[in-house]
Amino acid sequence: MIKTREIFSLDKSLAGEYLKKYCYPWQAVGDIRDIILAVSQGLDKGEYLNLQKDVWVHKSAKISPTAYIGGPCIIGRDTQVRHCAFIRSSALIGEGCVVGNSTEIKNAILFDGVQVPHFNYVGDSILGFRAHLGAGAITSNVKSDRGTIKLCDGKRTVCTGMKKLGAILGDNAEVGCNSVLCPGTVIGKNTTVYPLCTVRGTVGENRIFKGCNCIVNKEISYG
Repeated sequence: MIKTREIFSLDKSLAGEYLKKYCYPWQAVGDIRDIILAVSQGLDKGEYLNLQKDVWVHKSAKISPTAYIGGPCIIGRDTQVRHCAFIRSSALIGEGCVVGNSTEIKNAILFDGVQVPHFNYVGDSILGFRAHLGAGAITSNVKSDRGTIKLCDGKRTVCTGMKKLGAILGDNAEVGCNSVLCPGTVIGKNTTVYPLCTVRGTVGENRIFKGCNCIVNKEISYG
């Protein structure tokens, strides 16, 4: 199983210090609300506006007047929350992020630089530094039979005991348009998922997911 320190640059989120105590990132999902409330206590009140109870927005963030923001929520420096975005509750959104048109976020941590810009759903999930969801890509967080969610990395399976768990995306993960990440999906660092894919289980770092039967290594250039 991919560990928290392997999949995220923990210095790229206000939640980084809190996430360090979780060996595996999915273990933090049930505590996101508490993490946000703890982080809010240390915010620079000269930099963040307290728009309503437990909702803190950096002064430089750009929030559309048609967006909805429910608490607890923190929105970081230079982040854009666009037309009709629906931030339901328990969202920690980092610096330089984009939450786009009609995107819905619930119980999630978005590291700095994350983009979910068009018609996305992000629920019970953690998206690493500069992760990106293409238009219409979603994190499915509940099984169709409403059962408990298991994580599988191809070698072993772990029962999380959770009935709501979306996806864990590593730093620089790229998910193509209209793809669906099934409950408990883990995408490694620098991995790309092609458009129109359904992904379940764990996809390692530096891979290209073209389909469930076609996962190839990504060529990395160090020039």
